[in-house]
Amino acid sequence: MAKTEPAGHMKRKNYEKHLEGLQVELCHLQDFVKANNLRIIILFEGRDAAGKGGTIKAITEKVSPRVFRVVALPAPSDREKTQLFFQRYMERFPAGGEIVIFDRSWYNRAGVEYVMGFCAPAEHERFLTLCPLMEKYIIDGGIVLIKFWLEVGMDEQERRFKARIDDPLRQWKLSPMDLESYRRWYDYSRARDLMLKKTSTKHAPWYIVRSDDKRRARLNCIAHLLEAIPYQRVKKDKVELPPRSDRGHYNDQVTLRGMNFVAERY
Repeated sequence: MAKTEPAGHMKRKNYEKHLEGLQVELCHLQDFVKANNLRIIILFEGRDAAGKGGTIKAITEKVSPRVFRVVALPAPSDREKTQLFFQRYMERFPAGGEIVIFDRSWYNRAGVEYVMGFCAPAEHERFLTLCPLMEKYIIDGGIVLIKFWLEVGMDEQERRFKARIDDPLRQWKLSPMDLESYRRWYDYSRARDLMLKKTSTKHAPWYIVRSDDKRRARLNCIAHLLEAIPYQRVKKDKVELPPRSDRGHYNDQVTLRGMNFVAERY
């Protein structure tokens, strides 16, 4: 199914040219993080269809999953519901040389849980009070914390939802919860405003990314990320392929005769 480009949005060719350069720098950042044993958390929040998944994919598609680790937690299990609220998130925090990206995070309590009534008002209020203290504890412990809120407009969210309805490759992205969040747009707006007011602090500010144009949003987000983490290129010795060992009388293709090969249909 052909996808129509919204008027004024960045063209794919221009986007890919800029993205390639930024992804090269992400590889340099990766080397620096490994060499210096840094611990970094990047979290993404925003409305449904704001572009979180696409932005995270643009960040991670050219780097090692052993360094850039994506965490997208499902609803808590019965056991997790009995734990401290932050506990299941802290279990996924980075060790030295790791960057953990949260595709939604503990801020679920300030968003979907609050708006949908999955937590009590007192639990929501307690979260907003304790969250800045918890984040100060994280940062004082040596972890770099970067928080992004992707801000999509009402009309653009509607366009994306309708595109998901009509596209069999994207229908899985549209859940009953998405439809309910669409209906409660202004409830989410008020929850967003309260969250930003209470938890955008000097030590852990929120950075808002306008995401009506997904391509520009991805580029702007990666560029900010690279500026937020001072890094230098790590010098590495030039790699040269060693000579292969002597095979003697062995032929590693002859030994495959008679095995089950996948049909070459293409």
